[in-house]
Amino acid sequence: MATVSIEKKSSQLTPKMNLQRWTLLVILCISAVLFIAPFIIMVINAFKSPADYSANGPLSFPKELYVDGLRSFWDRVQFGGKLWNSIWTSGIVAVLAVLLSLLNSYALGIGRIKGRLSIVALILLANMLPQEVLIYPLFTMANTLGLNNSPWSIVIIFTVIQSAFGTYLLASVMGTFPIALLEAARLDGASRWRILWQVVYPIVKPTMAVLMIFFFIWTWNEFFIPLVMLTTNDSQTVPIALASLQGDRMLDVPTLNAGALVSLLPTLIFFLIFQRTLTRGVTAGAVK
Repeated sequence: MATVSIEKKSSQLTPKMNLQRWTLLVILCISAVLFIAPFIIMVINAFKSPADYSANGPLSFPKELYVDGLRSFWDRVQFGGKLWNSIWTSGIVAVLAVLLSLLNSYALGIGRIKGRLSIVALILLANMLPQEVLIYPLFTMANTLGLNNSPWSIVIIFTVIQSAFGTYLLASVMGTFPIALLEAARLDGASRWRILWQVVYPIVKPTMAVLMIFFFIWTWNEFFIPLVMLTTNDSQTVPIALASLQGDRMLDVPTLNAGALVSLLPTLIFFLIFQRTLTRGVTAGAVK
């Protein structure tokens, strides 16, 4: 019956509606090609020799498979250590920032603490500040605490920065939380801590999963603050390693493309692994 109904609806589409659907499909296909084109060009040039690049330009296919650029980038910047630094800092920041966001938003959205609106406005204002404004006090504070050139300085800084956005988002979600459900839990003798983990957490868990994915990718891509805070080669992250390939007078484009490809793959793999989690988190979270 459902199949017959769908077919009947499809047959009822007017020529104008069909034209609109095909137009939308063509626009989406063109947008997809434009979106993928830079990535394809990067892959092509990553396996092209410098001589081939100079002779034929960036849009030609490589005459032969050239992998010395990948080896050169890996050995030149000690990519293995920087890869571990980025995974370690991004993973810890993602977990800690989501946990801190949950606790803060629970106090603001459900606890209804005094001055809640002022605190939320202050957090929203903090999200708008550029990193250039924050870098001097952050660097001075790190030196005072003995955290200069320490990955923990990056972890602490970005945990607070990312949790500001997470707190604002989760507090907005928890502000619409059904009061009847909370009152029922309190009547059953549940403490605030138990309400958080057994009532609130299961409902906002999909949203927290989305935040964790975003926090990981955002921290991975951060460049300015890690560049200032991490001064030695063994403590730096992947974006800094990629920037080190750019010189003032000479630029090895194939090696730079190879480095960009290698630097992009971990986040791409991470996104593909958690793609279903991201999709569920965007569409889930409603109270059933």
